[in-house]
Amino acid sequence: MTLPASLMKTAAIRDGLERVRSNAILVIQAGLAAGLAWFVAHDLVGHPRPFFAPVAAVIPLGAALGHRIRRVVELSIGVAVGVFVGDGLIYLMGTGPWQLAVVVALAVTAALFVRGSPVLIIQAASSAVLVATVQPPTSGLGYPRFVDALVGGGVGLLVTALLLPTNPMTSVHRAVEPLIAAIADGFEGVAAALDARDRPAAEQALERLRDTNSAITAYADALAASREAARLSPVWRRSRARMTRYAESAPELDRAVRNARVLARRVVALLRDDEPVPVELLTAVEELGAATRKFGRMLERGEEPVAVRKLLICAVRHASRAHEATLGFSGQMTIGQIRFVATDLLRATGMDRTAAEKAVRAASTGRAGDDECVRVRHP
Repeated sequence: MTLPASLMKTAAIRDGLERVRSNAILVIQAGLAAGLAWFVAHDLVGHPRPFFAPVAAVIPLGAALGHRIRRVVELSIGVAVGVFVGDGLIYLMGTGPWQLAVVVALAVTAALFVRGSPVLIIQAASSAVLVATVQPPTSGLGYPRFVDALVGGGVGLLVTALLLPTNPMTSVHRAVEPLIAAIADGFEGVAAALDARDRPAAEQALERLRDTNSAITAYADALAASREAARLSPVWRRSRARMTRYAESAPELDRAVRNARVLARRVVALLRDDEPVPVELLTAVEELGAATRKFGRMLERGEEPVAVRKLLICAVRHASRAHEATLGFSGQMTIGQIRFVATDLLRATGMDRTAAEKAVRAASTGRAGDDECVRVRHP
């Protein structure tokens, strides 16, 4: 059913307002950086028309949202290199198509000479184009405008890292939330497929788990940027301890996703071959989903994940009880994967490998207390 045009327009406006609200800090950073850069270059340094200062101040802000401070520095240096080369050559050679080609080529050469990254090279070329076409030098080289670029880049870094730094905890949690939700959705989908003996549903759950690669990459990038922000910004240095938890969880969540995919594939084979499905088996998978969701909430709140660990131990206990039933080959393999995933998630909560494996072995052999686990949640 197609929504009415008025409702679609209202939804688009609502989405736009939400994007503005969630990025309000960027709006303030951009305005402050541009104004402060102009003030420093114009009133303190003494350049009457410091065009490139606010430009160079605003450019790094976009990179600061999802990249490391090193990228911000590279962007700032790229602007300065492009302006420096462009100013000198355009003043000597004049403007025109071939002069533009020469300026850009030499700006890229200069960036390559100092071992610039692709980000620095592209920014140097872009700034050279800007100098040659929009703001060619007209009054000699008495005032080197690349100083404006350095001033602007410095102000951009100051605003990004010191004056109005983005909350690194917010950034990293926004990145991990879709990953954790996707893992939990996968477990819940597999459990529902087992309950209904619905093989297509299990295949859909498997596909959702396979589609988590972009979420894993986004989490790794956001984690690197947020850890650096927490280290460099005095405002957010107190969050470094909580950031460590996120950092420790990242490789284990990656392993958990991989083992969850194998688990889902075994469930697809189990349903294909019409093997028995003990209620304890699907309960164990449900517990994995519940533990994953709770882990995400505890990460956000900075709480000790004691309840998460209990859920994971219960998942292993349920799987062990299912092992006592008559299962086919794929059912037995599924139980093994439940143990692997539980180990991965226990390690994501901060347990070391030895402690996590010991806890899973104890639960698998019946040495973990049954009183702490609800036996079966299904009739």
